[in-house]
Amino acid sequence: MAIFLNLKYSYHFNASFSLFLLSMKTKKAFILLNGSEPATFPDLSKYEIVCAIDGAYNYFEANNIIPDLVTGDFDSINTIPTSVEVIKTPDQEFTDFEKALQILKQRGFSEIDVYGGSGKEHDHFLGNISTALQWKLGLSIFFFDDYGKYFFIEESILLTNVKGRNISLIPFPNAFGIVTKGLLYPLKDETLTFGERIGTRNKATDENVLISYEKGNLLVYLSNF
Repeated sequence: MAIFLNLKYSYHFNASFSLFLLSMKTKKAFILLNGSEPATFPDLSKYEIVCAIDGAYNYFEANNIIPDLVTGDFDSINTIPTSVEVIKTPDQEFTDFEKALQILKQRGFSEIDVYGGSGKEHDHFLGNISTALQWKLGLSIFFFDDYGKYFFIEESILLTNVKGRNISLIPFPNAFGIVTKGLLYPLKDETLTFGERIGTRNKATDENVLISYEKGNLLVYLSNF
């Protein structure tokens, strides 16, 4: 299991501060989007709310899973039980994913695990990445698929228990002053630019990997194995 610590103000922290970070209570939500169906699910009991976005509810129904909340414009959904909270969001100015994030943010959620965000129509996948970038400063959004997880980081992050895994760093569109520790190919105050140089297929050589950058936007991909 990988643990993610956002180290916004300093890379130098002691053990007691680390324990404090781990003990901080965050409201976690699970979202299932209508992309490729995941081969496996996490333990849904660890989330305070389980959400299906529009047609993703059909997957829940087929697998006898009852979500807490269903949102969307309901253009691709079956009948929903009355025990499930339903919020219809027909506004076409925003995607169903964006509207769901707005609802969860208003309810005090700060960490969102997203499944079904990739696969099928790739324009939806790219749109989901764009949405996550827009919300980078307001929510911690982690996308999961059958191969790994990907997420934007805010200034720095410590990944633990990741030795041997592939790690890629993708700038959107630039990331400056990148420093890494624990990777096979370390970066030392370097710049990545989409369309010129990106950091794909690096590998964790240590159990703990530190990634930081000074300015821009940086997406991290972490493989499952």
